[in-house]
Amino acid sequence: MPTLSAGRLARPWLALGLLAAAASLALASPDTHVSNKQSFATDVVYQIVTDRFKDGDASNNPTGPAFSAGCTQLKLYCGGDWKGITQKISDGYLTGMGVTALWISQPVENISAVINYSGTPSTSYHGYWARDFKKPNTAFGSIADFQALITAAHNAGIKVIIDFAPNHSSPADPANTAFAENGRLFNNGTLMASYSSDPSGLFHHNGGTTFATLEDGIYRNLFDLADLNHHNATVDGYFKSAIQGWLDLGVDGLRVDAVKHMPFGWQKNWMAHIHGYKPVFTFGEWFLGVNEVDGNNHGFANSSGMSLLDFQFAQRMRQVLRDGSKTMQDLHQTLVDTAGQYRQVIDQVTFVDNHDMDRFHQIGAPQRKLEQALAITLTSRGVPAIYYGSEQYMTGNGDPNNRAMMSGFGTTTPAYQLIKKLAALRKSNAALAYGTQQERWLSPDVYIYERRFGTQGVLVAVNRSATTATTISGLVTALPAGSYPDVLGGLLGGGSLSVGSSGAVPNFVLGAGAVAVWQAAPAVTSPTLGHVGPMMGKPGNVLTIDGRGFGATKGSVFFGSTAVTGASILSWEDSQIKVTVPSIAAGSYAVKVRNASAVDSNAYAGYQLLSGPQVTVRFIVTNATTALGENVYLTGDKFELSGWSTSTPVGPAFNQVVTSYPNWYYDVSVPASTTLQFKFIKKNGAAVTWEGGANHTFTTPASGTATVTVPWQP
Repeated sequence: MPTLSAGRLARPWLALGLLAAAASLALASPDTHVSNKQSFATDVVYQIVTDRFKDGDASNNPTGPAFSAGCTQLKLYCGGDWKGITQKISDGYLTGMGVTALWISQPVENISAVINYSGTPSTSYHGYWARDFKKPNTAFGSIADFQALITAAHNAGIKVIIDFAPNHSSPADPANTAFAENGRLFNNGTLMASYSSDPSGLFHHNGGTTFATLEDGIYRNLFDLADLNHHNATVDGYFKSAIQGWLDLGVDGLRVDAVKHMPFGWQKNWMAHIHGYKPVFTFGEWFLGVNEVDGNNHGFANSSGMSLLDFQFAQRMRQVLRDGSKTMQDLHQTLVDTAGQYRQVIDQVTFVDNHDMDRFHQIGAPQRKLEQALAITLTSRGVPAIYYGSEQYMTGNGDPNNRAMMSGFGTTTPAYQLIKKLAALRKSNAALAYGTQQERWLSPDVYIYERRFGTQGVLVAVNRSATTATTISGLVTALPAGSYPDVLGGLLGGGSLSVGSSGAVPNFVLGAGAVAVWQAAPAVTSPTLGHVGPMMGKPGNVLTIDGRGFGATKGSVFFGSTAVTGASILSWEDSQIKVTVPSIAAGSYAVKVRNASAVDSNAYAGYQLLSGPQVTVRFIVTNATTALGENVYLTGDKFELSGWSTSTPVGPAFNQVVTSYPNWYYDVSVPASTTLQFKFIKKNGAAVTWEGGANHTFTTPASGTATVTVPWQP
């Protein structure tokens, strides 16, 4: 396999991916098919732990102590591979369920060592102990097997998301170089460094994190994993070229592990690189515990160029429907809160369990709890993700019990049929993909909400009580007058709905444990914008706009007051537009569409137009003493430096790990080959103290990373 490099596209091992990607462009509806890699709003994601789904090729199974025949030892390899997933695409199991996106384990080469943790032998079956990000995990198959999976998925209308974990390599013990593989990192087979032999500083050597602060979690090791130093130019270039290789194979999306534990400036610079190369929908993992709400989480989702797994949604759903410790009113409040916290709430990935949590379904629990959770996840705002085996009611608490081998592939379970029906509705009714969400009837046990997009709507009713039916009175909906059958066909106890001419619904009984879904999907004829992606880029990038009612004739796309017309609009269809981002001043813009009849769409706010290609610069200020409650921030003359803003400056800066108080630092994504002017400020609430003296200046490099250190100017 040739070395992957940022400047070369002619990679023999990637040629099939380019052909497959080109072939997919000719297929089907633009806002729903695999050719749309920017929006997953109409998709249902199915998360697979690759080693635990299906063994399609026994010849690639690890041998000796790394393998568990029959999967009786869940921290060893059990044989699942890319051929197994391909087989389940080909036999219709996944398409029959309505799945249109697969999220699979990190595909890169992992260490082969068996590590003994407290008497339990453990392997890299999960894919998170990488040794070479430019080679495949041979326990999952060959590059040809991976390409065959991509091709089979695309032919079946399924997108493929890969997990990617650039935070670290593999476990290492500074006191024992013989432990595991000592965190060794390879570049397409060539050793770059090990954790204990690291002359170029590819790793952090700051000890393990206590999780006490955000800074501590970023610049120290996560558990015993060898933490990579993203401020090192070699590491920065390595991950830019590595991700290009996987994108060239036709990957449609990325799930980024441990985003809370990497410098935010580096991640934004990395995402800007991806968006300028082959933009794909990307979401990160920022774990939030029960009842945890973190403004840093929202800020990251709103500014990094990637979305997040919606842990606020997941934890609240588990409290309301799994444990019964919160009410439907609490769930509604979480949905209201997150709609204001996330600028693009429909891009956050919703779920109720995954490989890092106890499974939602519990031994002995009523199946209806899981079915209701799946129904809300599939009809609420956000991109729904289903954990493998949920459709078979798999159970398991804690790692690795929540990662057991797939229990079976039956297609008649109520959960399988539920996912099938609601996945189809997500494709046919744009209200589920793009719509607003409004509460229509609410009590501790009953939640009725409506999704609206233009003239299309979906009304959902859920009664979590397993014993008590509820009489619904005074319900009003925007659905047109008429009679509506339950989309689920009574699968979960729902019935038909009558709607009067004013939207009033006659009193009816919602049975104990019932879920009902009613919908209307007349054609949307007025231009209505549903999704813009990616929401960060630079002039010359391609932006994809999804919605309805754009018409067949080119009109204009506006970035603020700037109209883009003619050849800069690359394609124009009734449900999708592709446009070249104009060369205008960097900043935050609202995007809207004006059709050929001069009718304007709604505006989609928050597009970040960057100044140009990005690099990461570490800004350090020395001798900046502060009073109690004060923090140090950075501001400057470029959009990436907040444009001299004191209300939204960059920061707060850190002062514990890389430098110590009164010295402060922060890693920032800034335009390459550019002279910056900047100053540090101190803030205590609304009070702002500026540095004195002239503006600091610094010229950024054309690529890689840089550090600028300045004294605080009194």
